[in-house]
Amino acid sequence: MYFRILWAPILWAVFIIILVGVPGTYFPNVKTFWEWLSPDKLVHVFIFGVQSFLILYALDKQYKSLRQRLVYNITIITATSLFALVTEVLQKYLFIGRDGNIFDFIADVIGVFVGFVAYYLFNYKKKNAGN
Repeated sequence: MYFRILWAPILWAVFIIILVGVPGTYFPNVKTFWEWLSPDKLVHVFIFGVQSFLILYALDKQYKSLRQRLVYNITIITATSLFALVTEVLQKYLFIGRDGNIFDFIADVIGVFVGFVAYYLFNYKKKNAGN
């Protein structure tokens, strides 16, 4: 049952793992905080923004009460941020030619929040289009 509603975020998560596992000797290596707005960081923001958006979209109808929705939102933010942390650890210690770092993780978490805000803006517009 859950795969039917979660197929898109699961496939996107697999895509992320494949993408972060590709040897990346040609990717820029960021050494300072001020370099973090490189195209590489924007890719991190994008892929994790899409991930959080897809999870929110898939599970939105599951929780009705305000309390359930709050717990659900915190859980999605936490789980997606932990997934981002795992991808950075995998890049640092497992994947050949990749280097995970804190700036990538920060960009990932920013992406989680961007996807969260984008989903709620999309959902707000969708709900108000009928009024």
